[in-house]
Amino acid sequence: MVRCIMSEYRKYKGTFTKKLVWLAPIITTIIGFVLALGTGFAQISSYYYWYAIILPGVLTLICAGVINQDSKKLKCRAILSLPIDLSKVWTSKILVCVWFYFLSCTVCFIGTNILSCAWGRSISVSNSIEGSILIFVTFLWLIPLSLFLIDKVGMVITLLINIGLNIVGTQLSIEPSWIAFPYAITSRLMCSVIGSLPSGLPVPANSPLRSRSVIFPGVIISIVLFTIFLVVTSLLFRKREAK
Repeated sequence: MVRCIMSEYRKYKGTFTKKLVWLAPIITTIIGFVLALGTGFAQISSYYYWYAIILPGVLTLICAGVINQDSKKLKCRAILSLPIDLSKVWTSKILVCVWFYFLSCTVCFIGTNILSCAWGRSISVSNSIEGSILIFVTFLWLIPLSLFLIDKVGMVITLLINIGLNIVGTQLSIEPSWIAFPYAITSRLMCSVIGSLPSGLPVPANSPLRSRSVIFPGVIISIVLFTIFLVVTSLLFRKREAK
């Protein structure tokens, strides 16, 4: 399995997908700080633009790069002909996307905290670390789902679905029904951890939205969804062997 993952990872050397991994969070961080210049909430702004607007699109493009690497010309025939369990191939693609995603979140964390030294800190280091980890965990489920959707309906439709539903989820995150809508989980948890409302404005100090009781269920739901989507999409990809 390790060899399969490494083989998958080597495909992306010098590709746009790999450049997007660090370029997207750097640009997002700079935009967030510039737009919030003089407000004292530059850090919150940077994180908000990352998880509420940019990240779903970036994840979709990363997944598209991974899928298209094999399907552009051969339509995955080269993979289908390999003497290997296709579910391992699919799982390798998911894990490579997870690694790229982790690197993007790390770059966003580093960039945000470096720029906060010049623009002012509105989030503590501990909350920034916690927020970055939670953003990473609560969007993991989107990777296997996006890979599957791109493989079936294409990148453009998947991009529109992810960005559109994430915008809806961001607005629903302050509603009691947020827990039933996966796209709302990240935004709801960020109200508690970094203090950002769906509008991007700071959460009032005495607001019930700052309650940390939402973190545990949000994380559990995200991990369960990721596991389910990973297993189901791996099994579905495995069935392509007979085609």
